[in-house]
Amino acid sequence: MKITNTSVIGFPRVGAHRELKFAIEKYFAGKVDAAEVQKTAAAMREYGWTKQRDAGVSFIASNDFSFYDNMLDTAFLLNAIPSRYAKLGLSALDTYFAMAHGYQGEKGDVKALPMKKWFNTNYHYIVPELEAGTKIHVNDDNKAVAEYREAKKAGLQTVPALIGPYTFLHFATYENGKKATDYASDIKAAYIKVLSQLASEGAEWIAVSEPALVFDVSKDENEFFVSLWSEILAAVKGSGKAKILLQTYFGDIRDSYKQVTSLAFDGIGIDFIEGKESLNLIKTGFPKDKILFAGIINGKNIWRADYEKKAALFKEIQSLAGENTVLGTSCSLLHVPYTTANESKLGADVLRHFAFAEQKITELSELAKIVSGAPDAAALTAENKKLFDGKRTAANEEVRKAVANLKPQDFTRLPAFAEREQIQKKVFKLPLFPTTTIGSFPQTKEVRANRAALKKGEITKEQYIDFNKKQIAACIKMQEELDIDVLVHGEFERNDMVEYFGDHLEGYKFTENAWVQSYGTRCVKPPVIWGDVSRREPITVFWSTYAQSCTKRPMKGMLTGPVTILNWSFPREDISLKDQTMQIGLAIRDEVLDLEKNGIRVIQIDEAALREKLPLRKSDWHTEYLDWAIPAFRLVHSKVKPETQIHTHMCYSEFNAIIKDIDDMDADVITFEASRSDLTVLDALKAADFRTEVGPGVYDIHSPRIPSQEEIEAALKKMVQKVPVEKLWVNPDCGLKTRGEAETLPSLKNLVSAAKKLRAEYNK
Repeated sequence: MKITNTSVIGFPRVGAHRELKFAIEKYFAGKVDAAEVQKTAAAMREYGWTKQRDAGVSFIASNDFSFYDNMLDTAFLLNAIPSRYAKLGLSALDTYFAMAHGYQGEKGDVKALPMKKWFNTNYHYIVPELEAGTKIHVNDDNKAVAEYREAKKAGLQTVPALIGPYTFLHFATYENGKKATDYASDIKAAYIKVLSQLASEGAEWIAVSEPALVFDVSKDENEFFVSLWSEILAAVKGSGKAKILLQTYFGDIRDSYKQVTSLAFDGIGIDFIEGKESLNLIKTGFPKDKILFAGIINGKNIWRADYEKKAALFKEIQSLAGENTVLGTSCSLLHVPYTTANESKLGADVLRHFAFAEQKITELSELAKIVSGAPDAAALTAENKKLFDGKRTAANEEVRKAVANLKPQDFTRLPAFAEREQIQKKVFKLPLFPTTTIGSFPQTKEVRANRAALKKGEITKEQYIDFNKKQIAACIKMQEELDIDVLVHGEFERNDMVEYFGDHLEGYKFTENAWVQSYGTRCVKPPVIWGDVSRREPITVFWSTYAQSCTKRPMKGMLTGPVTILNWSFPREDISLKDQTMQIGLAIRDEVLDLEKNGIRVIQIDEAALREKLPLRKSDWHTEYLDWAIPAFRLVHSKVKPETQIHTHMCYSEFNAIIKDIDDMDADVITFEASRSDLTVLDALKAADFRTEVGPGVYDIHSPRIPSQEEIEAALKKMVQKVPVEKLWVNPDCGLKTRGEAETLPSLKNLVSAAKKLRAEYNK
């Protein structure tokens, strides 16, 4: 009996215990050399390949691994290395890391390349920069070939995975009026070369991802895509050595389906999870000379698949596309944790509902048996069916009733913004260019050790609290000495901006080791929304009121907003995202009102991930997301007094297109990441006549480099050309948790000095 073939687009790469993260961080600290990092990386690659082989995966990707990001890898492969990095004269690895997070040392001082969210995920990619003088060609240090050889040496025939030329050029930035079409000739030659190299190495299949096709694609963009690939395929197919798979994910390719299916690809990968129109597209016809790689195992959530439903869907797809249809993941498994095997505290009754990366490849294997009619198909289906019989948890009827009874006035704050702004200026009497930070301060080894000791029962709760109080007092004293205007308490009690809140909410489950890569070595451990959400107890009131008692300056109460809590959790699948967010919103509203009641006059409600679940097609932006996401934020703060100042914060997203919606959040102050995007959001603020007071980040906290006072002054001078002086705040672009004290203090000192210098100029 022939079992249906299976495919995995990509596998997690930081290590089941974050081994790669720790190796790279030791390398940055000078504790290990590059050879040790490479050794750890090789072990991570072998781990993933072996797991997939042992699970019977037919198409295993290579070159899905990265030290930082696959877009950055592609820039290196194509020699798209801006001259300011090349001139540093660093090793290839250090040049790579300089592009990722900047460099400041004896060889020079350069900022990192911009970093943005990857489609609708919490993963971040490095934005390639094509200078006027960039000459695209394949570098001798060809990672795709090297990793294919490495797998082959280990006895594994893999599918080398590349980001495609159309997607690479779509996300790149250009200098001096250049555009994607100016690089077409060179990039076609480069892809012909690299695909031919891989074919000559023995690759039977090569997967080239063009996920940019799931956006709205114009006629000109389609023509450009076809012009690139018709020539590449004509050259590569002439050799007849390797088959080319065009892979897409995160949505459907409705605007380009005819073009994609008309080109000489041997396989086409289509997402049937987020691709709303994918099934309808193949119903219009699928070429008999191509193999469909059907993404039906969700690569972005952690819930077990319903085998009956998945098998029925796959058989329908197979009936339309042919018996050779491959069963695959909807996207890379990079977006889920490694394995449930590392979870010891959640009971088997909970874990049996979860499928992390290793469990998903098992699901592929079992589903392949089911759709192929293997002898154990019925038993596998019956065992899986038990997961979906009945309900996991009882509904909280009080919470559901509260959501159902929400009225328009629950989403409207009075008085209107303009009146509140004047009231708050009289209450706070802040100077021009008021300074603040985003919330967290560096979490030292001692801070983390204190939290771990409480968890292990090695110290009492009183000892834990006393330690954190001392940290808070010291942090406040330092901010006062720096002369920052609006203070924060440092968040030393918090492990994560979502998990910390989830710990105090009903309806959440927490893992021990379910780490997911966010960017570079930064990993997050998203909590799981298990049932209806409500606030069990006050969450931040104790710490915020203690912090306010340490100073006469305004102290921000620090909260995470409902949309971000949802987007940075693994959500339920049995009720809508909107209903889950409103439940969270009501819980956070309780916290906001308690903070206000206890004398906290400035409350920051972070919505760092607001844009994350924005649909990829503009026609869906409001109907499917913004029409409830923006009101969810307003729900949280609509009941506060006019003299209470509401702040929010956003980071590493492209805000320009939704700037009016952000203004409609009706916050009093918004701070956001701007330093890595060269302050381009300022033009959008001006064009939208943005009413909310704003604090575009004046320096990048994801880089260890220290910005000079002059650098920050220059940024502020750009800002005042686009933002009214009386509306401009001065702050870093994100929280300082991941930074060290050695760079934090001088950076903030320069920030305050720059603000004071401009303040003096504008007060003349």
